[in-house]
Amino acid sequence: MMNTPNIALPPPNGDRSPQESSSFGDVIISDVLGKDRSINIFAGLTRDIETISSRFDSSSQNSTILAPLNAEITKLPRKPWEDPREYKEFGENAYDGQAGEDRAHRNLRRFVEAHVVPESPWKADEKVKTLGGGTLWFEQVGGKRFIQPGNVEVLSIADKVANGEVWIIKGVLNYA
Repeated sequence: MMNTPNIALPPPNGDRSPQESSSFGDVIISDVLGKDRSINIFAGLTRDIETISSRFDSSSQNSTILAPLNAEITKLPRKPWEDPREYKEFGENAYDGQAGEDRAHRNLRRFVEAHVVPESPWKADEKVKTLGGGTLWFEQVGGKRFIQPGNVEVLSIADKVANGEVWIIKGVLNYA
């Protein structure tokens, strides 16, 4: 008996479009999150959080990613890993050493988790808890979507894939 390798053959018609590929589960969030340069800061931050990376790699856990534009992150009054209360408590060296790195990582995780809804699809006016524990919903107004609370505009749905959707937002959600 001869051993034959497992070879994946193309579909019979040979011309599956990317849209069809997504609906069949071939593409997942981790495959597409970094492709849009306008949100690459947020995409990079997600890779630093193991539980988030694992979620985006899993075809069994759906998510709606609310990815802020790079410009929205850069105009924040502080970096996503900084907390003014920690500067007050620990001084300007709040993020030095292992304890400081741990604080920064915890703050970064809080920021990212505030922008991940652990379900997809997500329906208008349906209140959901983010991975960070905040409650969000979105409203359709004049053909646009706005995430509440905060009235943060959804500029586009960048990708729809097997385990969720990536929404580009014009703002940053409350992560305090």
